[in-house]
Amino acid sequence: MALSREVRRLERSWQNESAWPKRLDWVEIENIRGWQGQRIRFPFPIVAIAGENGSGKSTIIQACAAVYQGHLSKGSVKQKGTKYASDFFPSTFWDQITNAAVKFGYTEGKEIKEGSIRKHTERWKGNVERPVRPVQWLDLSRIVPIGGRVGYAKIARSIHIEATAVTFDEDRLGRLSSILGHKYDNAKMALTDVDPERPISVLHRANAAYSGYHQGQGEITIAELIQADLPKYSLVLIDEIESSLHPRAQRRLIRDLATVCRERELQIILTTHSPYVLEELPREARLQIFEQDGVRQAMIGVSPEFALSRMDDVTHPECELYVEDDVAQTLVREILSQRAPDIGSRVFVTPYGAASVGYQLGQMVDGKRFPRPVGVFLDGDCKPGVGCCVLPGEDAPERVIFEDLAKINWGDLWVLLLRDTSIVSDACNSSLALSEHHDWIPEAAKRLMIGGNILWHAMCAAWVKRCMVQADFERIRQYIEDRFADYD
Repeated sequence: MALSREVRRLERSWQNESAWPKRLDWVEIENIRGWQGQRIRFPFPIVAIAGENGSGKSTIIQACAAVYQGHLSKGSVKQKGTKYASDFFPSTFWDQITNAAVKFGYTEGKEIKEGSIRKHTERWKGNVERPVRPVQWLDLSRIVPIGGRVGYAKIARSIHIEATAVTFDEDRLGRLSSILGHKYDNAKMALTDVDPERPISVLHRANAAYSGYHQGQGEITIAELIQADLPKYSLVLIDEIESSLHPRAQRRLIRDLATVCRERELQIILTTHSPYVLEELPREARLQIFEQDGVRQAMIGVSPEFALSRMDDVTHPECELYVEDDVAQTLVREILSQRAPDIGSRVFVTPYGAASVGYQLGQMVDGKRFPRPVGVFLDGDCKPGVGCCVLPGEDAPERVIFEDLAKINWGDLWVLLLRDTSIVSDACNSSLALSEHHDWIPEAAKRLMIGGNILWHAMCAAWVKRCMVQADFERIRQYIEDRFADYD
């Protein structure tokens, strides 16, 4: 899926070396909730952390919240509004936090620095030395209905009037309408004479006004988020960002945050279980948490499909095959469909994203750290990796298949596409003239007036039938059979 205009603009701004003078580059969490010092990097202004419940996502953003203080400390007195490690990681009758630490690397201007907060015995050390930066913390308490929040039931039961209110300006009102997909005439955060510390959202829509007591939870969540003050260079941490939001609203929220992030040079780290959120972000902004044999790993660059496959058990194949992208997925499926349908019916093929993810998965395959058979394929232009199988051709799949089919004048491709042979030849030959091979499929498909996925599937079918060397197929088949044998 193509990135939105808002996220593409954020990508371009991120390339400016002088942008984002304050940023958290990485954290390492030691002896807290199963983390043993693994480094988690944040290579993009917005990073989404995916993983199953209990994988450690919330622990990461809690550790990030404890990295900064609101202003320079003058002693051991706690600052109002500043988060501390003791807020998130207390010792209890059941949990003894000792020899724990949160180490971190951060950028301030042109300087790259490191720091840590530590708890060896009774108290956390290092709070006073933390860097200064505004932090906005949005945890799951935001999705508690108004009536269920502390103090709000009392307001509803009491006779009350509106004491003061902060009305949304045109920009905030427009953002609210855009994200939720409804036209709001007015919006405000109101305080009552009963409790001046507990704001209530009041929305006007279709000539009717209704308060947070009568709003959907998604409306409340977005209204409160939009109204929140996000100073320039802030660190914004959001737990399960998709909660209470339908898919379109999730996509619109990420696009809205991308705009605000670019304009204010914010850093946003969020957790999610949603493929819709992941699809809105570039590869380097997607981070997946795994736990294998009690060891946690953080992988950057995963695809939304791969992330979802690690969190869902709907499909039950005997073996999972991971490939870099949709292009390789179609190729592997077609190889198995034509040459080994007995194997094809037993496997499920999923894109994993960046090649670096493939190498990490290959190491896990080699160590037999998956609960069932798993195979990993690298594109032909990648170096061989432990536990991986390289696709045929020693080049990207698009280059291999286009160039091989061109040598046989595109073979039977015209038959599969129901197009005249000269039209197919002209379209495909014209695409070969483009320098970027990723553009070849969409360019040829446009000339043939068909979908790119239809063209690529037909090309893979023609290539497997006419061009694929038997030795390459035998190598792939043996690799997959070896994966089955690993778990016999």
